[in-house]
Amino acid sequence: MARCDVCGNDYDKCFTVKTPAGSGTFDSFECAIHALAPTCSHCHCRIIGHGAEHDGKFYCCAHCAKQSGIVGIDDRI
Repeated sequence: MARCDVCGNDYDKCFTVKTPAGSGTFDSFECAIHALAPTCSHCHCRIIGHGAEHDGKFYCCAHCAKQSGIVGIDDRI
């Protein structure tokens, strides 16, 4: 069995995710998200959707970008 890199669970259904930055073994999507998803620069939640990026910083939504002083990012037009 494989062991999850995040929680340490020894599980027969673990899976591996490979990215250009490396790879990891996980027992759930929750653990994979915790390890791989970027963090919002404003509220610090994990970004599991599209999010937004400005000047090298990631935001989970337009609201957080606006709260950080970013102009021109909208959830809808």
